Amino acid sequence: MRVPASWEVVIDASARREEFEAFVAARSGALLRTAYLLAGDKHAAEDLLQTSLAKTYLAWPRIKDMQSVEAFVRRTLVTTNISTWRKHRDREVLMPLVPVLAHNPRTDAVDQRLSLWPHICALPPRQRTVMVLRYYEDLTEAETARLMGCSIGAVKRYCARALRTSCPA
Repeated sequence: MRVPASWEVVIDASARREEFEAFVAARSGALLRTAYLLAGDKHAAEDLLQTSLAKTYLAWPRIKDMQSVEAFVRRTLVTTNISTWRKHRDREVLMPLVPVLAHNPRTDAVDQRLSLWPHICALPPRQRTVMVLRYYEDLTEAETARLMGCSIGAVKRYCARALRTSCPA
């Protein structure tokens, strides 16, 4: 007995949905962390990730190389975040202050990262994106440039400006 063509479409869609759900279950934590670092706010990060995953789901049938799915989602996160800056360019954003922590020699590295976070949040969006991708995600200048859709020179320029303006003396 031959399966009707309409059933094959349903089976294919079901398998595609299962693949996508498995990817989201496995990688959503790391992707949410990247979204948070890009957006600077928990709720904005959740919205950013949800939008990016929706766009990825729609593009899922066109993705040929399943090894590059995470790179595709990260690129979608960056471009969606850039679109958000452009829409809300003049909006005022309130950032919470990081609480002062008691001195503990074993947590100096964490303390230093926490003390830098308000400075990173105060950066313009492109500079913040470069800092997140370069120093929190450990991407190369070339990878950062590719994700942001700009030249390596622009990444270097944004990074230099961010370091000059955000790092406390």
